[in-house]
Amino acid sequence: MSDDRRREQVRAGLEAVRERIDAARVAAGRTDEVRLVVVTKNHPASDVALLGELAVSAVGENRDGEARDKRAAVPGVPVRWHMIGQLQRRKAGSVARWADVVESVDRPELVVALDRAATAAGRRLEVLVQVGLDLPARPDRGGVAGHDTPALADLVAQASALDLRGVMGVAPFPGDPHEAFARLAQVAERIRRDHPGADTISAGMSADLEAAVVCGTTQVRIGSAVLGERSPVH
Repeated sequence: MSDDRRREQVRAGLEAVRERIDAARVAAGRTDEVRLVVVTKNHPASDVALLGELAVSAVGENRDGEARDKRAAVPGVPVRWHMIGQLQRRKAGSVARWADVVESVDRPELVVALDRAATAAGRRLEVLVQVGLDLPARPDRGGVAGHDTPALADLVAQASALDLRGVMGVAPFPGDPHEAFARLAQVAERIRRDHPGADTISAGMSADLEAAVVCGTTQVRIGSAVLGERSPVH
């Protein structure tokens, strides 16, 4: 595929997604901004460069190795890098060197590991606490139970090299995303009472962004609706 054709595909995808976000905001009676993180997993570094040219300010990645190599390949692209996938503690040192935001913090030992790694790297990391929205809970999906979120948020806020920015959630499938995102909004409100700066709610993907916007999300994570489908590279 030519560079010009790919650019037009991505530009059209971005325009369509932004129109969906704006329509959902209007329908919900909202006038505030809903930020867009474009999920670039399984897509080449050239797409990240293209997104930067198209005024995208943030990209999301699920795997440490892929993200690390991709960021190294496009060092001058002005985007912020979000780790949105489940994170093993042993990967904290690597993630702390490339990520600007870690959205998938769901247990105390990960807070400790990221804080130590960020300190060693001389960096600060923004953190979202991932709230588990599956009922019953599914450990394979990640996320802390809602009632345990305040304590974990407090731990992040107390860390020397981490900045608590809010919460993240993934709607259960199958399931009602509206119900799940409404619960996430309630957890987020509770966190903001103790930490006013933790005002980010990261929720909503290609299939359910409208439900997330209706329920108050401030940030959506969109992959295929912008970049199309791509097979994993092994």
